[in-house]
Amino acid sequence: MEYRNLGRTGLKVSELCLGTMQFGWTASKEVSLEVLTTAFESGINFIDTADVYSRWAEGNPGGVAETIIGEWMKGSKIPRHQVVIATKVRGRMGDAPNDEGLSRVHILQAIDASLRRLGTEYIDLYQTHWFDESTPIEETLTTLSDLVRAGKVRYIGCSNYPAWRLTEAILVAEHQGLSRYDSLQPHYNLVNRAEFERELADVCRSYRIGVIPYSPLGGGFLTGKYRQDNTVESGRSGGVRKYFSERNWKLLDAMREIGDQRGGHSLSQVALGWLLSDPLITSPIIGPRSLEQLNDNLGAAGFRLLPEEKQLLDDASDWRN
Repeated sequence: MEYRNLGRTGLKVSELCLGTMQFGWTASKEVSLEVLTTAFESGINFIDTADVYSRWAEGNPGGVAETIIGEWMKGSKIPRHQVVIATKVRGRMGDAPNDEGLSRVHILQAIDASLRRLGTEYIDLYQTHWFDESTPIEETLTTLSDLVRAGKVRYIGCSNYPAWRLTEAILVAEHQGLSRYDSLQPHYNLVNRAEFERELADVCRSYRIGVIPYSPLGGGFLTGKYRQDNTVESGRSGGVRKYFSERNWKLLDAMREIGDQRGGHSLSQVALGWLLSDPLITSPIIGPRSLEQLNDNLGAAGFRLLPEEKQLLDDASDWRN
């Protein structure tokens, strides 16, 4: 497993990041613990979660994924410094008016709750889950900077930020001497490129921001699960139907051919390899719901596309055409 610096920082993270949105939702607690152990033993040291995971699921009050990670850390007795834990704040965690957002009051409540659930004294990467239009960016960044100074947080990052807000945050931090965002989690994959590439990529490149893409497999579309002649029905199929086009079916054919020519790599591994072949990308976030899916994803570790292979997929999925 290769390890990379997170953006401009000296924090080294594995080339694949283990996402945990599925913990306590589509993956049981027992399976989640097995996935965590296997991932760590395979070289993954980077674990991404959020306080809201997965509050939308029936019977899940939020905080479940963090709690599972905390129990795993305690039970496995892995030295804390060997794991890079990233979590997020922003979503609603209760019914009171200040139980969501990026205000000072909510962040200070949320950080202590996350630390308690995770069973740790500090969070390596604390991320704002999406931007809060009702809270001044100065208030958010000042609060996050206070957490860094207090030792509760090592680095800060953000997710789902538009380019204008990310740029504003960087400039405000630099002007006021505050901690700045060192990472971005964008929705980025072969069939969803424009959202990141149109503006955000240049911002991340210019300010040396680490990029941790989520949904690198396009909700399952880039795994080959869905086929033009035999579309699989599943609980998530509605969200990926937007990718059902002649162009994208041909993209899957091209990916399949590359995988076969390179020794039998799966479509998932080719999709992850496409991201890993871009020097701007730090760690794609994988979200396996089973050991089988995890082992398939792990096959992408160390896999890089040849320049001509990457160019072929770039051309086949170019949103500007």
